[in-house]
Amino acid sequence: MARPRSFDENRVLDAAREQFWNRGYAATTLGDLVAVTGLGKGSLYGAFGDKRQLFLNLLNSYCTEQISHIQQVLAGSGTAMERLARLFEGVAHSYGGDAQRRGCFMVNSASELRGQDPEVVALARATYQRVEDLLVDCVQEAQQAGALDPGADARELGRLLLAALQGIEFLAKTNMDTAALLQIGRTALRQLPRLDNG
Repeated sequence: MARPRSFDENRVLDAAREQFWNRGYAATTLGDLVAVTGLGKGSLYGAFGDKRQLFLNLLNSYCTEQISHIQQVLAGSGTAMERLARLFEGVAHSYGGDAQRRGCFMVNSASELRGQDPEVVALARATYQRVEDLLVDCVQEAQQAGALDPGADARELGRLLLAALQGIEFLAKTNMDTAALLQIGRTALRQLPRLDNG
């Protein structure tokens, strides 16, 4: 029988994710992972595989968490437009309130590894597609409720909102203040075509 693990797996995974998020994949060494997790090399490999396998598992779980969070916000209370506003406000506060201004773990990883690891790029693309689909669904709900022009292309508007969300994430990394990030989100939502816009 395998011996039960004598460490807190969630704590170890959190520590490893923070290391990759703060330093990036290439700059993180096995020694770094040993230091932040408190596990020996053998225990680390035995529990989680090699560095790349650990990284991919952490990135996968991060992407799943992000999609789940966005899904919860967009399926929450209030009108579709109120939920979209809540999503943009949450993103602006989250990235603007991060003292380290690290940005998104997935975006950082895809940017770093885009020419070296197609699996990371494919994961980022799939994550963006899922977020886009959630935004499109919310836009369509707003159209059905009469808040947005039903003749507008919901897919185009969803992609526009996705680009605005990513713009907020990137601009936060340049130390743009939270108030400005919030304004970007509000302005983006005001640009969506209403019925009275003709």
